[in-house]
Order: sequence, then structure tokens, then C-alpha cells
Amino acid sequence: MNDAKLNGILDKHQQDPAALLAILMDIQNEENYLPKDDLKKVAKLLDVPLSKIYTQATFFSAFSLEPRGKHICTVCMGTACHVRGAPKLVEKLERDFGIAPGETTKDMNLTLETVNCVGACALGPLVILDGEYHGNITSTKLDKVMKPLKKKQD
Repeated sequence: MNDAKLNGILDKHQQDPAALLAILMDIQNEENYLPKDDLKKVAKLLDVPLSKIYTQATFFSAFSLEPRGKHICTVCMGTACHVRGAPKLVEKLERDFGIAPGETTKDMNLTLETVNCVGACALGPLVILDGEYHGNITSTKLDKVMKPLKKKQD
């Protein structure tokens, strides 16, 4: 991230070390992950130990220290989703996009993730694409949801 954008984020939070979590969220929203260079700059500008920043960045699963795709596809693997076929959906996504959970396509278009539970058990199996929940997903419905992204892969 360029210095102007990073300074804008810090200024938005009055360069307050107590706002570190919100600052990290804003950086991730901008970059889609937390670049190491940005974290070093934040540590220096806020006079906060880099280790403290990494503690927060690694504690919260919403943060990623690795580059992620433009689109994030998350499959709920909680008990209700699991028994309703979530593992088969993950297998289908692995085949269709050539990536495993936690991986990103080579073109940086899609990252596939799994989570233990999102608390929407009545909608299982559940797939979240870019923050939009798609419940009661079947293979056919999954194809429709993922179709715009699949075209980019072909």
C-alpha cells in the first residue's frame, strides 16, 4: 500500500494505538490481506511493537498474512452443513478451480476457505461468496453462484 493510503487509514483513527484492530481491518479491506511491509510501517508510526501487531493479526481468523484472491469463497463445515453435503461442495470447488481450502488461484481471482460454523445452520449447506450467503446449496446451485468466476478460469 502506498504511504498516502496508509497514512489516511492511520489519520482516520487519530494514529491511536488503541485502534490497532480497526486499523488492521481497514488495511485488510484495502489490500485483501495484511502485507508485512504495511505492518512494519504501522508499528513504526504508532510506536507499537511489531510483535503486538502480529499477535492481533494471527489471533483473529478474519485476518490473512498471505495474499488472497479478489473473491473469497467460504464453505461452512459445521455439523449441520457437513451432514447436508458441505464436503462434496468443497471437493467440487477443488476440482473446478484447482485449489484446496486455504489456497488461491494462480490468477489471484479466488481464494477458497472453510470455516467450522457460521451459525446459520438452518441454511446448510452454506457457501459465502464475497460476504453474500447462499444457503441450501446443491452442486447445481453452486455452479450458478460460481459461474461468473469459473468463466475467468477457463
